[in-house]
Amino acid sequence: MSIDLKSLVRTIPDYPKKGILFRDISTLIENPEGFRESIERIASKHRGLGITHVAGIEARGFIFGAAVAISLGVGFIPVRKSGKLPGETIGQNYALEYGVDTIEIHADVVSGADKVLLVDDLIATGGTAIAAVSLLRRTGATLDYAAFVVDLPDIGGADRLRELDMQVDSLMSFEGH
Repeated sequence: MSIDLKSLVRTIPDYPKKGILFRDISTLIENPEGFRESIERIASKHRGLGITHVAGIEARGFIFGAAVAISLGVGFIPVRKSGKLPGETIGQNYALEYGVDTIEIHADVVSGADKVLLVDDLIATGGTAIAAVSLLRRTGATLDYAAFVVDLPDIGGADRLRELDMQVDSLMSFEGH
């Protein structure tokens, strides 16, 4: 029996500011059957593709990405905000609404022989995901696939990723912002 995962995502109006409908995946991951099924749905779409690593974007992407990596039997790459990883890192800047931020990975985590799946909880504008694609591709690794639990298609981030020759999957979509 298939679970209606969308019904497990809580919508919080006017958070973090007025006019925003915040899609809260906390209620999904708090439900053991829903959480398990969401991980298996993402993993099953990417089995047999030669994936060697799953990269998860801080912070909620760690939850889903690490679990998908376990399901696929591959390594996990934490994509972190600047200054959070020990050792040598490489970084990628990306634009925020008011300024610039940086994400980083360990410099030696992947190479040209690796094939990476990017995972995060939600795709909205795509800014952080696009930065992660650029960062991971700079290592020489192949990055053709991205998976999200929630897509906000009206904001256009998934389409921006597709323009980078990425195959983008999501478990559910919510119209609006």
